[in-house]
Amino acid sequence: MPTLSQRDLVEIERQAVELATMAGAQITAALGRTLAVRYKGEADKREALRDPVSEIDEEIEVLIRERVASFFPGQDVLGEESEERPGRDHDIVWTIDPIDGTANFVNGFPLFAASIGVLNRGVPVVGAVWCSTSHALRSGVYHARTGGPLSFESEDFEAVLSPDVRRRLIGLGKGLDAAGLPGDLRRTGSAAIECAFTAAGLLAATRIETPNIWDVAGGFALLQAVGATIRVDTGSGWEDFEGFASRASTYEENDLRHWSGRVIGGTPNVVDALCRRSD
Repeated sequence: MPTLSQRDLVEIERQAVELATMAGAQITAALGRTLAVRYKGEADKREALRDPVSEIDEEIEVLIRERVASFFPGQDVLGEESEERPGRDHDIVWTIDPIDGTANFVNGFPLFAASIGVLNRGVPVVGAVWCSTSHALRSGVYHARTGGPLSFESEDFEAVLSPDVRRRLIGLGKGLDAAGLPGDLRRTGSAAIECAFTAAGLLAATRIETPNIWDVAGGFALLQAVGATIRVDTGSGWEDFEGFASRASTYEENDLRHWSGRVIGGTPNVVDALCRRSD
């Protein structure tokens, strides 16, 4: 894989943080407004009304795409709301989820995020995730780069955990209960928030059932920065995450947009327990 220098990574991280901050400002400004909302699954009754998209999702992605094209011309952008690919063959891919947790957002439930993940040949190298709340009880951006620390709002961040807490929290989607697991379960409705909260030590681990690449690319960079274990269900068992790659069977579908797979990330012992329960 072509090596990005720390100077390159610092600049990419700086821009990713600015983009995530801008997205957060757009989201905050929209709170309380009457929003136009559509549903991606309307044409298919089985999926109807399950995947909302607000006008703010689309506006933010347009703004981010414009900024990436201006500062990093030729690099690829993979976003949730548009299939436009300005640099499909480029090694660097910016993955964008303008609002992760849109169902929460359009209902006024204050848990949602904006996620920017930068990949180098499929490997996360920079992540910036704006969260509507945080360990500091305020919104802000968790961010990291390969070889650098986890930061919050440009300040190095290290989780401080009380040794008296015997049962920590685990982010978990549908399908499992807490019986036999070393923690209590929580569901936030946002994969990006769960990755960020796990990196920050607010969750011991998270299992995400059906993420798209833009849901977790930014969060995986945060998890890697703190040395968390990340595993992906390949269909034939859980494997350590090494990078995103499509497992599509046809050339036309051999695209990171089609990446999918259950994922678990967090502290090793809890990840091991979740993997055993998930088989």
